[in-house]
Amino acid sequence: MRAVLASKVQRVQKQGCVGVQSYGTHWPCLLPQHGPGKKHERPIVLTDWQRRILEVHPGDFLRGLFHSDGCRTANRVTTRGRHYVYPRYMFVNESADIMGLCQWGLDLLGVAWRMNRRNSLSVARRDAVATLDRHVGPKS
Repeated sequence: MRAVLASKVQRVQKQGCVGVQSYGTHWPCLLPQHGPGKKHERPIVLTDWQRRILEVHPGDFLRGLFHSDGCRTANRVTTRGRHYVYPRYMFVNESADIMGLCQWGLDLLGVAWRMNRRNSLSVARRDAVATLDRHVGPKS
């Protein structure tokens, strides 16, 4: 962080992890999506250089999205008296822009997904879940 923009970088020991904090007046130049107000009430659009990076590393991008606004759960279904349990990923976000970026990242990885509500996306096919398991992994 210091090499890129930050005037100050510090590590803060927390339970089970280390938090990294950085201060600098030009962070908004590097991350123009950051700003005042709620994410779903302002545009979240990638710059060209950000888009090029994500096209090469969609799994890393999806890891961040699912670790912040998603989960991996055991879906329990009963059909014709038979009980099934299978893993699935859920991603929920009020921002249509962020949801669109998640869908784009999943498409780049060839992961099948579907919208199960206006603000909720589900990944449930066995091969799609396996792909996300390789890229997203457990939350730490």
